[in-house]
Amino acid sequence: MVDQEIRYTNMPYTPVKWCSVKLSDVIKAGCRLEAAVFCTDALTAVETIKSSKYGSLSLKPNKNGFVKAIYHAPRFKRNYITNRHPNAVAFIGSSEMLDIYPIADKYITSELAQSKKLYIKKNTVLMSCSGTIGNVTLGSNALLKFALSQHIIRLECDLYPGYLYICLKSNLVQAQIQSLVYGKVILEIEPHHLEKIIIPNASDKIKSKINNLILRSFELRDKSNELIDKATAMLVAELKLPPLHEIKTEQFDKNTNVNNYTVKLSELNGRLDGSYHIPIAKAIVKHLQKYAAEVTTVGNKRVSKDIILAGIFKRTYVEEGYGIPFLGGKEITQLIPKTEKYLSRIHHSERYGKELKVNENNILVTDRGTIGIVSFVPKHWGEYAVSQNVIKLVPTNDEIAGYLFVYLNSIYGKLLVQQQTYGSVVDMIDNNSLAVVPFPLLKNIETQTEINCLALEANRLRYKAYLLEQEAMTAMNDEVLLADSEVDLTKKSGGYND
Repeated sequence: MVDQEIRYTNMPYTPVKWCSVKLSDVIKAGCRLEAAVFCTDALTAVETIKSSKYGSLSLKPNKNGFVKAIYHAPRFKRNYITNRHPNAVAFIGSSEMLDIYPIADKYITSELAQSKKLYIKKNTVLMSCSGTIGNVTLGSNALLKFALSQHIIRLECDLYPGYLYICLKSNLVQAQIQSLVYGKVILEIEPHHLEKIIIPNASDKIKSKINNLILRSFELRDKSNELIDKATAMLVAELKLPPLHEIKTEQFDKNTNVNNYTVKLSELNGRLDGSYHIPIAKAIVKHLQKYAAEVTTVGNKRVSKDIILAGIFKRTYVEEGYGIPFLGGKEITQLIPKTEKYLSRIHHSERYGKELKVNENNILVTDRGTIGIVSFVPKHWGEYAVSQNVIKLVPTNDEIAGYLFVYLNSIYGKLLVQQQTYGSVVDMIDNNSLAVVPFPLLKNIETQTEINCLALEANRLRYKAYLLEQEAMTAMNDEVLLADSEVDLTKKSGGYND
């Protein structure tokens, strides 16, 4: 173990991999000369699948095949519109599709979405095919309302989409996918490349078992989103909050299209940046004061026990399985965060205990770049660590944690968090900024308690969804690929091996 730590202290150690390649194999691969095409991991993966108990199955679509179609939307010029447009459709890419609660910040017309066939059918298997290759999800209810980017490959199958999903996430199939990637600056993979992929051909009984586990997992994710939506609607109704565009703001001169307003000297709070004094934020706070029992702050001890922003430090990374999964702002929106960074336990144990470790029902808020993305920590993140790009908010107790999350996750809470943004080149907030964000306590205590309980239940459902996916992956490893496989199957795809 000590040797392992020393080896990865300064730079990763990568053993040299080599293999001989026949000229016929080069021609068969389309005369490609990149070493990755003939990756030894991919060759080992193919041999392991072929020699497994049930043999292999091709992904090449055909009338009687397992997969019916593999395709992506055509490339097209995107003409974005505002969400107030009567025909606006939310548009997301291959990064947002992985989020447990996808949120779009781009919109296109419904006519464009339909003409380019950007919508998907339920339970279509989705895979990223540009930039970061091979991220996989399933087309659950959360994604059906969106138009999906052309950078997402769609795989349709009539039976066992959950089985196909777990196959594509497995290390053996991921190794094959990565060997087919092309491109220098931006990595790409095309639908026809996936026709070369093989997956284990398990019995119908096992396929059905794994499929049902995955479908149930995604049903629980959808149910958790419905509970969050219900809780948010209750919050908005109780505080009588109108849509943002209907909130009236005060302007210095109403005869001009330029956003303008006055600020009293007593309200400057030492801030001269105009974004801090935006009228919409002032109007929201004024509205909350009118309809809430009390408007305190997030940093009030009745609300939060602690607000922690990790310090900047030199990081010592190790390989997966030897360290602590280290999350940035990009990963906290996913149910099973996919990270390639693992902190050394030996070098960072003290800082981990004081600043970095997250616990169930903590609230995470991104503090730089895209400000105000909020995540409610589920139980299975209990051993994870977060970077200085994420503020860790520790609620006073579980009686306020869910309600606090719902408020900060609402468009009104996010706007008041983003109001605190400072910085010239990179937008930032810090723990002190988050502490002064206005926070309403409801007049109706029963409604506040119900909102809190809905959020806590949503978090529990997400943990159950995680367990079901892990059970499906274990079934794939143990019942299909067998324990004596040449490839290490102990690493859980996209997560942390507990």
